[in-house]
Amino acid sequence: MHVMRGIPATAATAALSMALAATLAACGAGEDGGREGGTAAPSAAATTPGAIAWAPCTDIKRPGGQRATPEPGEECGKLTVPLDYADPAAGTIDIALIRFKATGPGERIGSLLFNFGGPGASGVDTLAQAAKAFGALRTRYDLVSFDPRGVERSSGVRCGGTAEMDEYTSVDSVPEDAAERAEIEKVVEGFADACEQTSGKVLPYIGTVNAAEDMERMRAALGDAKLNYVGMSYGTHLGAVYATRYPKNVGRFLLDAPMDPSLSMREHTLAQTAGFQQAYESFLKDCVKDGQCKIGADADAADGNVTAMLEKLDDKPLAVGGRELTQGLAVTAIASALYSEQTWPFLDQALSTAMRGDGQGLMFLADTYTGREPDGSYSTIMSSFPAISCVDTAERPDEAELLKTEKEALKVSPLFGSAGMGSVCSSWPVAGSDESKKIDASGSAPIMVIAGTGDPATPYEWGPKLTEQLGTGVLVTYKGEGHGAYMSGDECVKQVADGYLLDGEVPAEGTTCPKE
Repeated sequence: MHVMRGIPATAATAALSMALAATLAACGAGEDGGREGGTAAPSAAATTPGAIAWAPCTDIKRPGGQRATPEPGEECGKLTVPLDYADPAAGTIDIALIRFKATGPGERIGSLLFNFGGPGASGVDTLAQAAKAFGALRTRYDLVSFDPRGVERSSGVRCGGTAEMDEYTSVDSVPEDAAERAEIEKVVEGFADACEQTSGKVLPYIGTVNAAEDMERMRAALGDAKLNYVGMSYGTHLGAVYATRYPKNVGRFLLDAPMDPSLSMREHTLAQTAGFQQAYESFLKDCVKDGQCKIGADADAADGNVTAMLEKLDDKPLAVGGRELTQGLAVTAIASALYSEQTWPFLDQALSTAMRGDGQGLMFLADTYTGREPDGSYSTIMSSFPAISCVDTAERPDEAELLKTEKEALKVSPLFGSAGMGSVCSSWPVAGSDESKKIDASGSAPIMVIAGTGDPATPYEWGPKLTEQLGTGVLVTYKGEGHGAYMSGDECVKQVADGYLLDGEVPAEGTTCPKE
């Protein structure tokens, strides 16, 4: 079982991967990290619903551990909101936020809220790592992000401890026989049971519709008449739901690496499988173009060597320290590196060393994707991702439907084909709803949507579809590789996006980057 989610590679994580490419021995190194903790305790006067309690940040995480010193100008806070918007008297939940105040020059526009995707990525940690990449926007905006409900500091969903998470993340991507299929189903069911035992109270209230309602409370608490927003990957879905529910409160909205919320699980799985297969083939072609590719002399040879290695791992996982690199973890590692062209050279090196019996590089890539820290603790990403995804759909496919999807997906890609999120949602302990699939932002200000032709996680065709559903969307096409356009480094994208966010310049229909 292999489930692919969407989180754009930030400048910080891409740089880290490239730095470690020089020495795979560093892949297993790091400080003790991943400790869970809250933001600084707010004063009693600031804890009333509707007010954000701002204080110095005390628990920012970075890859490999917890950051020692705060960044200049940052502050963390929390906003108390209803746990159940249908029954506000049923209790509350605290949403964790982070803010970098505008630096100038220029007149402050307001706040610019970010969601970096997943679903389940920590906006607090990601913005802390990537804030410098948004320096131009910070001249006139307070940069703000948050951990959505069910993520990290905002009552993050957890599904057991290290042993349970290691078992769940290590299962093979595709079962070879009935016995292996039964074992995978047992692991998935055990994972879902652990989620209910650990986080059962919040599971029914985790989801995009409630997160959009939280964003409306954030807008009011930040003092903005309109919500200005950058949503990446899953963040485009969240932004689209907000715009549907509050079209008159939409300010400048940039939706980068768009999702198509209308898709069924089967349609989503097949499209994303094709996207990752396309990115994998692009990686192979790029790898062999200069004769320096470590995994093969040509694309076919390289692919054959990767396939052979994965087959060996299926029979006998590689020992990495006190752990095992399984076939499932290796596929996760490959998918992880396909999110950004910057990590392709590292993938070539990691694959080649694994072929020689050293799995450290692939294990590092897999751990980066699954949120596993060197001390064995996990972030909430692998738990909050299914928690949000399964609440956002009423689908609960049976075994026959899952097998059909898996069979179709394997025809698209023997490497990445699987039954997708349906495998988890079929065992999920709470019901879901299709409410977040209904998108119509009629009456809102123009919303900029930017889709990449080589995006593995959110295929290009989802861009025109979301633009059409919004009714007020303006599509920009990015002709490039990787997941997400704004962080790609393309100057045309940055110029068009910053012109929209800073000066309100709505892109012309048919705008394409890079400029031809």
